[in-house]
Amino acid sequence: MRSIFRRVVASAALLLFAGVSFAQAPSTVELQNLTWTQLRDAIRAGKTTVIIPIGGTEQSGPYLAVGKHNARVQYLAQKIAQQLGNALVAPVVAYVPEGGYAPPTSHMRFPGTITIPDEVFEKMLESAANSFAVHGFRNVVFLGDHGGYQKDLKLVVAQLNKAWAGGGARAWVPAAYYDASSEGFAQILRQHGYRDDEIGTHAGLADTSLQLAVAPQMVRSSALRHAPKPGAADGVYGGDPRRSSAELGQLGVDAIVSRTVDAIRKETAGR
Repeated sequence: MRSIFRRVVASAALLLFAGVSFAQAPSTVELQNLTWTQLRDAIRAGKTTVIIPIGGTEQSGPYLAVGKHNARVQYLAQKIAQQLGNALVAPVVAYVPEGGYAPPTSHMRFPGTITIPDEVFEKMLESAANSFAVHGFRNVVFLGDHGGYQKDLKLVVAQLNKAWAGGGARAWVPAAYYDASSEGFAQILRQHGYRDDEIGTHAGLADTSLQLAVAPQMVRSSALRHAPKPGAADGVYGGDPRRSSAELGQLGVDAIVSRTVDAIRKETAGR
C-alpha cells in the first residue's frame, strides 16, 4: 500500500513540475519558435527589439556550402539577442540580390546561387519591418551578413524611418556588424600574422574560419586541407582558406557580437 502511495505522490510531483516548467517563460530568442501569445507577453514584458538577420544563398568556393551567410547570421543574431536581453530574432532572410540571370552575372555564374531583384528585396524587408511595428516592436534592427546589399538596407531604413516619423518605432542598420565581420576581422587576422592574400574578401581564410566557428559541418575540411590554392575561377576571391581554423573564427565571432551589442545598446538607450 505504501509503495502505491509513494508512486502516486511521485507521479503528482512530476506532473506539477512539468506544469511549472511549461508555464515558465521560454528561453529561446527565436521568434519562429514562440506562439503568438508568448510573443505578445514577451513584448509587453520589454522585449521590444527585433533583429532581422539577412543572409543569402550563394556560392562560396568549393569548400563552403551555399547557405554560409544564412547559418552565420542566424548564429550571430542569436548570440547578439541573448546578450542584449530585450531582443528577439526573426527568421533569416535567405533570398537576396545576387546578380542577374539573363545572362548570369556575379555569383549567379555558379550553381546553387539564388537571386531576387533589388526592388523585391527592399519591399520584402519593408513589409517585414512594418509587420513588427504593428505588433509593438519599437526597434527594428537589420543585420546584413553580405556586402552586396548593404546599400539596399540603408535605403529601406531611410524609407521606414520617414514613414514612421513621430511614431513609436525606429529602424536601423548597425554599421558595427558588417564592419566587424569584414575589415574588423581582417585586421584581427593581420595582427595574428596572416596576410591579405590569405584573408581574402570572399571564401578565403576569414570567411572559412568564421564558418568553422559557427557551423563547421558546412566546411569541407578534408578536401580543403589537401587542395591547391583556389582562385577566382573556383569562386574564391583574393584569399586562401587552407589555414582556416575554428579558433581564428572564434576571434571574429567575439568581435562581431561584442561590437554589435555595444552599438545596439548605444542606439536604443532611452527608447
